[in-house]
Amino acid sequence: MEFLGWLESLSYSVWVRESPSLWAFPALLFVHTLGMSLVAGGAAVISMALLGLWPKTAIKPLERLYPVMWFGFAINLFTGVSIFLKDATIYGRNFDLYVKLFFVIAGVVLLSIIRKRVFSDPNLDNGPVPGRAKMLAWASLACWFCAIVTGRLIAYVGPVPGL
Repeated sequence: MEFLGWLESLSYSVWVRESPSLWAFPALLFVHTLGMSLVAGGAAVISMALLGLWPKTAIKPLERLYPVMWFGFAINLFTGVSIFLKDATIYGRNFDLYVKLFFVIAGVVLLSIIRKRVFSDPNLDNGPVPGRAKMLAWASLACWFCAIVTGRLIAYVGPVPGL
């Protein structure tokens, strides 16, 4: 708790929490949402294509989404840490935050596995998508869905800043 209090007292944390500027907390929250749309949206497009729930098109070119998704993840890493710092003593006691982080980490691991195992298959677009790839796609969709839901619940469940 002492460490979390120290984090919360940093000048950057105070600025994010107390600044009336739109460039502080509101901008971080907005950019966090944009980054999430890049990561979870890209993962959803890839997963739906692997599941056959996307218009019939070649799947291999979707690998080009990975740099965009990693950029979105980098944005979310910065903005997420910044949002955490503003009320570290409260967020640090919120179980939903840890559930969200579990699903984000699982989603990122699944994205890496899909890239390594599915997109490296030279026959990816030459036949039906293997069952293993579909299983990974379902798991990825579930992880990103759960990460988004638990992320929203952080504002309403458990210790909540401002209450």
